[in-house]
Amino acid sequence: MAGSDTVRLTTAQAIIRYLAAQYIEIDGQEWRLCGGGFGIFGHGNVTCLGEALYNHKDVLPLYRGQNEQSMGFAAAGYAKTWLRQRFMFCTASAGPGTANLLTASALAHANRLPMLMLCGDTFITRLPDPVLQQLEHFGDPTFGVNDAFKAVTRYWDRITHPAQIIQSLPNAIATMLDPADCGPAFLGLPQDVQGWAYDYPTVMFEKKVHRIRRQFPDAAEVADAAAALKAAKRPLIIAGGGVQYSRAVDDLTSFAEAHNIPVVETIAGRANMIDTHPLNCGPIGVTGSDSANAVAEKADVILSVGCRLQDFTTGSWTAFAPDAQIIGLNAGGHDAGKHRSLPVVGDAKLGLDTLGAAMTGYTTPSGWVDFAKGERSKWVAYVADNVAHGNRPNSYAQAIGVVNASCDRRDRVVAAAGGLPAEVTANWRTLDIGTVDVEFGFSCMGYEIAGAWGARIAQAEREPDQDVITFVGDGSYLLMNSDIYSSVLSRKKMIVLVLDNGGFAVINKLQNNTGNESFNNLLSDAPTIPQAFAVDFEAHAASMGAAAETVENPAELGEAFKRAKASETTYVICMKVDAYEGWTTEGHAWWEVGTPHVTDNEKVAAAHEDWESSRPKQRKGV
Repeated sequence: MAGSDTVRLTTAQAIIRYLAAQYIEIDGQEWRLCGGGFGIFGHGNVTCLGEALYNHKDVLPLYRGQNEQSMGFAAAGYAKTWLRQRFMFCTASAGPGTANLLTASALAHANRLPMLMLCGDTFITRLPDPVLQQLEHFGDPTFGVNDAFKAVTRYWDRITHPAQIIQSLPNAIATMLDPADCGPAFLGLPQDVQGWAYDYPTVMFEKKVHRIRRQFPDAAEVADAAAALKAAKRPLIIAGGGVQYSRAVDDLTSFAEAHNIPVVETIAGRANMIDTHPLNCGPIGVTGSDSANAVAEKADVILSVGCRLQDFTTGSWTAFAPDAQIIGLNAGGHDAGKHRSLPVVGDAKLGLDTLGAAMTGYTTPSGWVDFAKGERSKWVAYVADNVAHGNRPNSYAQAIGVVNASCDRRDRVVAAAGGLPAEVTANWRTLDIGTVDVEFGFSCMGYEIAGAWGARIAQAEREPDQDVITFVGDGSYLLMNSDIYSSVLSRKKMIVLVLDNGGFAVINKLQNNTGNESFNNLLSDAPTIPQAFAVDFEAHAASMGAAAETVENPAELGEAFKRAKASETTYVICMKVDAYEGWTTEGHAWWEVGTPHVTDNEKVAAAHEDWESSRPKQRKGV
């Protein structure tokens, strides 16, 4: 001790001690704000940060990752399961280890998820330069790999003196807990500075209990929004992921019921309402439902709650009538004002309650609600037929239907890239609130297994008897699968459905739909592969310690899923699905993709003309 009010610590020791002292109150219970971390050590973080983490291993558990990118995905899956109320850190060594986190940071940024990165950096003194794995920029010696994270983080700092963390750590946490600016935070930790000592104020390490801010909306904005809604003949609510992050699901349901307004869900907003709620009109947009899109097309006033209005939600801005008035209720002003929306900047829970109070006496015309329910009824019948099996080739939808019928209502479902996000969004029937994670902010291959591992770590803290179930295609599996091994090692069981369609089948589908020939997406259509063959995914998963089996059809899948539920270890079920048949063909809105304006291929030219024929419906945003 350097004095009664200070304690002498290294920079690394102070960072970890500070994190261990941060708590958050959730539903009346205190939890440590940081649930622990994922780490791969190298020369850039093992000697100093590793020493500090060892001394806190009981309160900040460190999960050993197999790949830095997947560690970041796991941290994102953890944060999403905790509804952004808790986070994990990731630590990686200087150079390629840290660079591997870039994609994961971008995923967290796009999805507005908290994640703290504690990454090695080059020596501030520069005495040993150039060090192993250092990138040299001769005109700017301060510029390096870690600067690349500025584009994919909400908070970025390089710690060049031990005293800087007194300000930087609270700022990073404030960013990660901010409802409007939530996202990943990055701290570059030079290898020498990590070990430098400083006399830190002892008050810095006192227990602190955080609460996430709820911002009241402006009264004038609420009044404008209420006036627009009360004048509506065909109102609609779009429920986004922010509804769950605000813990406003009950408020959304009460608001919709009080005014009898139909509700549609975004991809991030799946599981805001259970499937059987009479006002639930299904998922909206490119990967949505005919029911939601039919209602959206005719709506005159649209209340968007906790939604960033991504192109898959808006059908590249063709899903709504050109003169429809949008109201944006969102904690972030950037999201609230999109496309000339009437902004209501504030917390979703408080905003819905305040808006509801201003709309006392308003009820949606019955004819509009009857229309919405009629469209929803037709979609429910379509999904029931779409997931049925027995007389068609194996499909994603059939596999989804089998699992949906057999899982527990609180099991958590994960999907991320390829064709599965669309198929899960369209065909999954929500059994309980907050049980679906379709990562489509970045739609990142590899999240499926790694994100599910992180989700299971979080789930085990509150619902240990439930399962995390992840759907993954063969392409994503081959990209990143090592956290099957991580889950077995850490005894965090998950159920993995590997659905093999022989390559990147959904992009092959887009290729074909735009008039192009199949080329380099399916293994059978790759000209550099003389003779394609399938991977034995069962054997591969078993080699990592998982229980695994291969099934031939959805009926066998149902029996295998029962065995997976009963298993105490990670269970992998593999099934081949058809690359061409069995796709969900209904429920799609227009989506803008770049097609060739000039081509010698008649099919491509015709597809371009057909694609562009929907452009006149596109709203021009400002």
